[in-house]
Amino acid sequence: MTQPTPPGAGLNLRGAVDLGALAARNSRREEVARRAAADPAAQQGSPFVVDVTEDTFTEVVQSSVSFPVVLDLWAEGYDTGAEVLAQLADEFGGRFLLGRVDAQAEPALAQSLVQSLQARAVPLVAAIVKGQPLPLFTGAYPSAEEGRALLEEVLRVAEANGVTGRVPGADEAAADAAEPAAPPPPPLHAEAEAAALAGDYEAAAAAWQRALAADPRDAAATEGLARVGVLRRVQGVDLAQARAAAAAAPDDVAAQLVAADLDLVGGHVEDAFERLLGVVRRSAGEDRDAARTHLLELFTVVGAGDPRVAAARTALSRALF
Repeated sequence: MTQPTPPGAGLNLRGAVDLGALAARNSRREEVARRAAADPAAQQGSPFVVDVTEDTFTEVVQSSVSFPVVLDLWAEGYDTGAEVLAQLADEFGGRFLLGRVDAQAEPALAQSLVQSLQARAVPLVAAIVKGQPLPLFTGAYPSAEEGRALLEEVLRVAEANGVTGRVPGADEAAADAAEPAAPPPPPLHAEAEAAALAGDYEAAAAAWQRALAADPRDAAATEGLARVGVLRRVQGVDLAQARAAAAAAPDDVAAQLVAADLDLVGGHVEDAFERLLGVVRRSAGEDRDAARTHLLELFTVVGAGDPRVAAARTALSRALF
């Protein structure tokens, strides 16, 4: 699996409208529709595979708070082996939704995905969990065995983040055996996730704060606000400079807090925890309290059920007492 998405990266759809690209997109959409109409078998499709357009993209991504979404950006002539993903979507029986993006029919959406995920080739396949992208592979489709292993890892990440629902639309036999799909997110949750996905972390934080004002016990809103807080803090931060500053001044609490956020966003959870635990052990007074408070916020982002959080909580108690 590729490295985690760089700090602050999101699937940003904002940008200028290219009228030429719009005309090409519409032409391609019409061609796809004609082919589908001429092939009755293709119209039946799978309940676990959908074609994604600019109009449906936000809705599809928002559904990732209930079940994982796997986005497949493909182009005609470069889609050899794409059927493996569709077959795996059926094999997994709705544990994830496969969303296919035709790069020729949706050039603006395709460009946004390529830029957001810093890819260089199609096909480009990424998982989306709670609105957050996780690049899987580019340039060539995997074998069924390799794809199955990747998807199992995606499901493990989703489960760790509390995303365990199933895609609606399974046949009756599969539905009887399947776990019920998670209910749709509350409106403020959906608003916050959509804003975060668009890179508007201020709006996302405001939506989460309104959700908490309505229900202070809303654990999902508490987690969402903490997650957006990290993204706000690392937005625009120069990774190399921040890491160099932290390495040069291990007792500079502010530098260590920034580096811990970058560790977390980069997927280095234990490094982030250990960095802040080190500050707690070495400092006192306001510095120690700042590091402790920051560490508790990162615990919220990762989730109380994560074993790394449990281990770090034990280490924090020892450091404090």
